[in-house]
Amino acid sequence: MQLAIIRHLPTAWNKLGLLQGKRDIEILEPSSSDKKKIENNFKKISEHQPFDRVLTSSLIRTQQSASVYGFSSFHKEPLLDELNFGLYEGKPKNLLIEENYNDWLNEPRNLTLGEPLVDLENRIGKFLEKYKMYSSILAFGHGSWIRAAMSLEQSGDINMMNQITVHNNDFIILEFDQKKG
Repeated sequence: MQLAIIRHLPTAWNKLGLLQGKRDIEILEPSSSDKKKIENNFKKISEHQPFDRVLTSSLIRTQQSASVYGFSSFHKEPLLDELNFGLYEGKPKNLLIEENYNDWLNEPRNLTLGEPLVDLENRIGKFLEKYKMYSSILAFGHGSWIRAAMSLEQSGDINMMNQITVHNNDFIILEFDQKKG
């Protein structure tokens, strides 16, 4: 399965460096640089169409991002939801990193925040299993989920996820064969 995934457009909390997790926060009005990136992403999207499905998480910021991209017929998929950061939601990301540096960077599977990070890995596995019959999916998702999926694709687990950077509005292509998924 080819998974084309776009991280949601920026929110006010993104601009402040605060962790959102399961908080349902709306996107900001796209800036001129966001609009330019959307235009560039449209070119990439057109190279990979048609998509069997267009998906968003259950959180408003991904749904709003899909709408900005002109997709109104998307399916909400809770398996795409962002990591639950628990007590760190609404706090600066650097506080989480500072207090959990080694595990966050090298062994996130050992961490439990609002949920064990191994549950995020399992949720991605369930997503891949659920959609394995599709050849091409476009999804609007979240930073931790995307980084974890990238790590899973590259190494078979999520332990490299926090060594990867994914910015708001980044367009990423992941390839999962049915054996891995």
